[in-house]
Amino acid sequence: MTASELTLAKLHGAGNDFLVVLDPEPGFEAAGAGWARRLCDRHRGIGADGLIVGRTTGSAIVPGAVLTFRLWNADGSEAEMSGNGIRCLAHEALERGLVPEGEVLGVTTPAGLREVSITRKGPATAWGSVDMGVVKVQGEADRCNVGQGQLLVDVGNPHLVVLGPDPSTVDVQGLGPLLETTDPTGLNVEFVALGPGADEVTMRVWERGVGETEACGTGSCAAAAAMHHWGRVGTAVTVHQPGGAAAVELRADGSAVLSGPSERIATCVVRL
Repeated sequence: MTASELTLAKLHGAGNDFLVVLDPEPGFEAAGAGWARRLCDRHRGIGADGLIVGRTTGSAIVPGAVLTFRLWNADGSEAEMSGNGIRCLAHEALERGLVPEGEVLGVTTPAGLREVSITRKGPATAWGSVDMGVVKVQGEADRCNVGQGQLLVDVGNPHLVVLGPDPSTVDVQGLGPLLETTDPTGLNVEFVALGPGADEVTMRVWERGVGETEACGTGSCAAAAAMHHWGRVGTAVTVHQPGGAAAVELRADGSAVLSGPSERIATCVVRL
């Protein structure tokens, strides 16, 4: 990055797309919200669900971490965590030669320390696994009398999982913002159904600060944990979303591991 240019990469994890800036000039994060609103705009900017700012070892603030992670949603609000976003950050750091392939890497996030490993699968594609930390099922909910069951789940950020019919028939654009605002801090909302196979879940998601997205990593973990809580699936769960499938492993200690693809789309240079 120069005084007149900002270089960033665009990547996606199962259609959940991000702009990734690595090691920008000091103080860049102070304007992160404004940059997110400008750059993530799909008509007047580059377009993305969120803006990720990462820094490498020299600025990591937790022992054992090699990357720091901050994410601003498209509306400028800051998110605590993103499983797809961490994979995209690690993928870009791997492309830059800043982290090793296949090793477990520590990443500091506003939700705490997370671990990720990333492996190349092609010229622009990779497969990553993220230790998402403890997934806390907080209890049944009754928000706006929607669905056959509702469960609040904490994955480092707040989720409401709604069990119902085939998600393709759900009015996500109408129900999503309505349910998001039933909590003062806002909720990510997953509309889920069992299947199509054993230990599989179909999901659409409404993300606070963004709207409906093609996929959501923390949402996949929330959906898997909720369906396991309801006795519908085991501990190795495939979550099908419009952008693709993610694999969630629910561990005995309450933590979850999210695995899925990422793809590097482009390098972008923004004139300031």
